Amino acid sequence: MQLSPEEARVVGSLIEKQLTTPLQYPLTLNALLLACNQSSNRDPVVEFEQRTIANALANLKAGGLVRFVHPSHGRTVVRYQQLLGEHFSVSDQQLGLIALLMLRGPQTAGELRSRSERMCEFDSLADVEHELEHLSKRPEPLVARLLRRPGQKEERWTHLLTESGAVLGRPGSRLSAAGTAPGPRQDDVADASAASGLGAQVAALRVELTELRHQFEALQREIRDRRSGGDVT
Repeated sequence: MQLSPEEARVVGSLIEKQLTTPLQYPLTLNALLLACNQSSNRDPVVEFEQRTIANALANLKAGGLVRFVHPSHGRTVVRYQQLLGEHFSVSDQQLGLIALLMLRGPQTAGELRSRSERMCEFDSLADVEHELEHLSKRPEPLVARLLRRPGQKEERWTHLLTESGAVLGRPGSRLSAAGTAPGPRQDDVADASAASGLGAQVAALRVELTELRHQFEALQREIRDRRSGGDVT
């Protein structure tokens, strides 16, 4: 399963908030926007618009990684819940590690342990490494160990849920079978860009329409309740 960098940021943010602030979870669209764009615990820091989030949510829902939670119990807006943990059958500890790698990029096991304290607890560095090894040896690996760069003392880990070469802030490129990025013709790039842009707009509009529909239904229920209360008195 390959996600765009934007989709990975959305899923990572949902996981983080689920594990750190469960009382505020699932998240509204506005809360998710703030989570994606926050300046702390993010690398890189981004400035997404609501439409970017809406498009990512629509794609993630289609892929079975996000659930739209419709208003109930006094709530008036749609909320969003991640399903990555269920989809891949991973523990909360493993889920926390994946979220950190999605939100902050490649990191050492030591960095992951120190930064995971708010989401999940590890008794030792060996526990972190054990979970990473487990995630890397699945039939469909979710993380991988990176080769040590010159001057680096420790190996870093990365998640494998985004396309090869995809980086927030610039278009990612798929690697060819030979391991090099193919050189598409300019016309192909333009056509793909136009199609992608139109698809994103349609997906975002669908999410916005869902939000508006449920807000309207909640307003109708409130009006009916008030009228019913008036009739009783």
